[in-house]
Amino acid sequence: MAEVGWDDVTYLRKKTVKASEARSSKAINSAMRSGTEIETSKKFGGGGNKQHMGSRDTSAVCRDTEELKVETVPLEVGKLIQKGRLAKELTQKDLATKINEKPQVINDYEAGRAIPNNQILSKIERVIEIKLRGAEKGQPLGPKKAQK
Repeated sequence: MAEVGWDDVTYLRKKTVKASEARSSKAINSAMRSGTEIETSKKFGGGGNKQHMGSRDTSAVCRDTEELKVETVPLEVGKLIQKGRLAKELTQKDLATKINEKPQVINDYEAGRAIPNNQILSKIERVIEIKLRGAEKGQPLGPKKAQK
């Protein structure tokens, strides 16, 4: 084995620089001082997920342009939900917990601000036992009658 002088340094393993460390101001300043070439680019629309636009964004666009009318839950359905909820002596929070949704969802449905979702309406129907869709709105939810 050859002798190693005091000035020689041997690295067995060098830790790779993480992406977050490479972008830090300390790393950038160090690279500038050493004369390393630095490339910078501006990202447009960064931080926003344009693939999944929320319904609130859609309704905001519709209010501005007035090109598309977003369908919301009719107020009569909201009144039926409220009536059924109060008949079962449930708060909005209790109903939301039973259907695994946030209390704000129930609030939006009762106020007529929500965009209808058949899955949520179905869950609410089962808990309050009142039909919220179709020709028999407001009727008690029960087994279907056999037709002759």
